Amino acid sequence: MTTTIRGGQLARLLGQWHSLPGRHRSPDYAALAAAVRGLLSDGRLPLGVRLPAERELAEALAVSRTTVSAAYRTLRETGHLTSRRGAGSWTTLPNGHRVATSGLWTPEDDRNVIDLGVAASAAPPELVPAARAAADDLPRYLGSAGYHPTGLIELREVVAAGYQARGVATSAEQILITGGTQQALDLVLRLLAPPGSPVLVEAPTYPNALAALSARRARISTHGLDTATGWDGEMLLGALRQTRPRLSYVIPEFHNPTGHLMTTSLRERLVATAHSTGTDLVVDESWVDLQLDGDEMPPPVAVFDRHSRVVSIGGLSKGYWGGLRIGWVRASAPLVQRLAAIRVGVDMASPVLEQLVAVRLLEHSPKILSDRRAELRRQRDVLAAAVTELLPEWRFVLPPGGATIWAELDGPISSALARAAEDVGVRLAPGPRFGLDGTLERFLRLPFALPSEQLTEAVRRIASVRHDLDRATIPSWRTPSVIA
Repeated sequence: MTTTIRGGQLARLLGQWHSLPGRHRSPDYAALAAAVRGLLSDGRLPLGVRLPAERELAEALAVSRTTVSAAYRTLRETGHLTSRRGAGSWTTLPNGHRVATSGLWTPEDDRNVIDLGVAASAAPPELVPAARAAADDLPRYLGSAGYHPTGLIELREVVAAGYQARGVATSAEQILITGGTQQALDLVLRLLAPPGSPVLVEAPTYPNALAALSARRARISTHGLDTATGWDGEMLLGALRQTRPRLSYVIPEFHNPTGHLMTTSLRERLVATAHSTGTDLVVDESWVDLQLDGDEMPPPVAVFDRHSRVVSIGGLSKGYWGGLRIGWVRASAPLVQRLAAIRVGVDMASPVLEQLVAVRLLEHSPKILSDRRAELRRQRDVLAAAVTELLPEWRFVLPPGGATIWAELDGPISSALARAAEDVGVRLAPGPRFGLDGTLERFLRLPFALPSEQLTEAVRRIASVRHDLDRATIPSWRTPSVIA
């Protein structure tokens, strides 16, 4: 079924499309078409969405219908829009592009692009030996059908032991193995967030979480994070009390994209407030293994849970490798069984061989994670130094962990900068990708998961287009990578 976006909704996503740097030499219709392509390129406007009628959008934007008509014609000419008389106009995939595994679209050949849209590292050298050892473990499972909806018991025990080591009493029965953290979130939302449920999230937050919530037709409200200090405890708890959401999604460890770490006291108060408001807390621990500075980590949010309100999700993508699609849910044992029942209708179970590889990798986690942290620490410092030198007007706080810097730019130019950077072979995830309705144009996420030399070169290219942006003509358009 085709989804329709209303004129007011599209107008909010477009934001200040008519006053972006670099568009003062282009006519309004061209600027509008370029802005719509930008929403398509970074995933805020999905493929197959029916756009508003020309008159409706013209009224929402306070422009002439002729301007909208010309913009739609331009989009049809570039392959971004298909129209049929009496049926409307809907977004389409341009020639020379393909749909990536994320659901976003990407060029057929983008091998030479420095991709700063992905905050995930390459595989560790221990992966190949782990895969070989896992293949030796495989024969003992070949006599069964191979379906394990909750996951292999040995992997569940290893994951449970990890929670035990962090101070949370956990048994294997409280662990569900999933096909990555994103599937873990999807299953939890299917169970805990019926269509139309009120949900509270951080702003900014992880884009794929917003996409999953939108797919559930959740009524999303937000509470903002301060760029320098992170969570405002009173604002967060006040938002919970005021909205009383069915579910709240938080990233307390090295928040994506800001890199902030939630304090112990706020974690405790958050759980208590969630209990009082009848809210389930979905805690995304994707980054918990990547502490780069500091001596001691706060306890997991689940430590303070006395009423089964906390559902923790995590996985191997950030600390180990995204290509190994292993994630998990930690919750009460009855909830895990309910999730497993839902999971059978989705994909039956996770691959046995990949789970065995995960077991082997987790056996070597101290060395793998130590090496990963050292690598990310070096790359973070290289990226920070390059930004400070070449873009001194930008402001940021050096994150104590994770793999991203959340930079405040010298103007509301994030989307325009992302478009311009494509022309010099750098792919960016603009700030509005991490929020709702076109906000966060003053911000940009800069991952430091790539090798140091690529990070330095990327910042050099970004700086070159930033300095030329105010004099730019109509930008050309490309497509984004996975936002991870």
